Amino acid sequence: MAADTANPSSPRISLITVCWNAERTIADTLRSIDTQTYHDFEHIIIDGGSSDSTLAIIASAPAENRRVLSGPDGGIYEAMNKGIGLATGDIIGFLNADDIFESSDSLGTVAAALEDEAYDGCYGDLVYVSNRHTDRKIRYWKSRAFRSGSFARGWCPPHPTFYVRRSIYEQFGRFDLRYRLAADVELMMRFLEVARIRTIYIPRVLVRMRLGGATNKNVQNISRQNKEVLSALADNGLKVSTSMFWAFKIVNRLGQFLMRNRSQDLSA
Repeated sequence: MAADTANPSSPRISLITVCWNAERTIADTLRSIDTQTYHDFEHIIIDGGSSDSTLAIIASAPAENRRVLSGPDGGIYEAMNKGIGLATGDIIGFLNADDIFESSDSLGTVAAALEDEAYDGCYGDLVYVSNRHTDRKIRYWKSRAFRSGSFARGWCPPHPTFYVRRSIYEQFGRFDLRYRLAADVELMMRFLEVARIRTIYIPRVLVRMRLGGATNKNVQNISRQNKEVLSALADNGLKVSTSMFWAFKIVNRLGQFLMRNRSQDLSA
């Protein structure tokens, strides 16, 4: 159930969008944000100095709660760290320029889950969709409640659905820029496995993500990201069997493709 926007206990959310030359997709992202029924949020856009019409499209969709910072940066995770530094909300989450919310109550669902201060964060499910046709489902990333040791078995929550209290970033740090493709996985690993923050799993699709991002655009990047995840496990002092890690990753990925046709029923 979505949070009541008039409820004084509802948390304020800082929603961060990172983009660079995203003229093809940014309008869809903005539209899905501006139609949210939950209104107690700020929207921070970190643009990497786009040379196409991205900034013009953003300017054509003004909103009182939207701030835009544009300029060169060192990549997506450095941009995300900039956004965290600007955030003033109780909760921080990300919706980047290839992503759209699944429904108009996605933010409200997050807010309702985190009204309970027993939880430090939350996450839900994600659907990968076609680049050109966002109603065409390719993979269904169904998550589950966190269990210790899950990251060593190739599991992690979908980062675009991951919302955490700002105080957690202040206490345990931001994205580690040593990881070029897996800094989001390393951060969630550090928060859940090492810091043991308290999270709640929301069993419904919150976000649709287009295929073709930096990580999944080719086999080489997918392999490099997983190697970075293995390095992150070691850096965080987490034991892992490399062969078991790869075996679980393959099984999990296959399951996501097989479940894509069931996503509507599972997220209802």
